[in-house]
Amino acid sequence: MKKIVIAIDGFSSNGKSTMAKSLAKHIGYIYIDSGAMYRAVTLYCIQNSFFDGEELDEKRLQDNIKNIKIDFRLNDKTSLPETFLNGQNVEQQIRTMEVSAKVSRVSAVPFVRHAMVALQQEMGKAKGIVMDGRDIGTVVFPDAEMKIFVTADPQIRAQRRFDELRAKGDTKTTFEEVFENIKSRDYMDQNREESPLKQADDAILLDNSHMTIDEQMQWLVNKFKQITTSNE
Repeated sequence: MKKIVIAIDGFSSNGKSTMAKSLAKHIGYIYIDSGAMYRAVTLYCIQNSFFDGEELDEKRLQDNIKNIKIDFRLNDKTSLPETFLNGQNVEQQIRTMEVSAKVSRVSAVPFVRHAMVALQQEMGKAKGIVMDGRDIGTVVFPDAEMKIFVTADPQIRAQRRFDELRAKGDTKTTFEEVFENIKSRDYMDQNREESPLKQADDAILLDNSHMTIDEQMQWLVNKFKQITTSNE
C-alpha cells in the first residue's frame, strides 16, 4: 500500500497528539509531534532567561536558534516517541503550565516557525508519517493526502487538560487557570500573523467534544482506509 502523509491540525488540548500517536501506531506510521517542537524551543527560552515577564528577547533567540537541536526517540517501554532537546529528554518538562503559558508567544515568531517547518518537512520526505499541530495541513504539508481538523468545546478541552495535569501530580493549577490559558492560546493561535490556525479547505472536520477515544480511532481508521483505497 502506498504510504501517505497524514496532517492533523486543531485547537489546543483537544487530544490531537493522543489520537495522532494512536493512529500512527495502529497503521504502522511514524508519529511526529510538531507542537512538542515549539514547546521545546519555549523551554530553551525559559531555561536561558530569554523571557522578562511576558516579554521575549527575540534577538537573543534568533542568535541561538541554530543551537536548538530537537529530535524524537522511541521509548523502549511505551514504543512511543519522546522529545529530546539538545540530547536531553524533556518530554515531561515541555508539558508544564509554565511552558503552556508561553508557547503561543514563541510559536508566533516568524524565524522560529520557518526553522521548525523546514525540520518538519525534512522529517516527512519519506511519507508514512502522522504529524499534528496548528499549520500542518496549511503550511507544512499543503499536499498531504489526508488532512483532519480537530475541534472541541473550550470547556471540555479545559477539563481534559485539567484532568491530565492532576494525573501527572499537579495539584496547584486550578481549572480556571487552565480554561483562561486555553482561551488565550486559541486567540493567539488564530490571530497571529505567521501561519495562523485555520482549517485547510480540503481538511475533514472532526468535532470530538462527545466522542470516546475508541469512537475517534474508528473514525480516523475509516477515513484512512477510504483515502488510501481511493489513492491506489
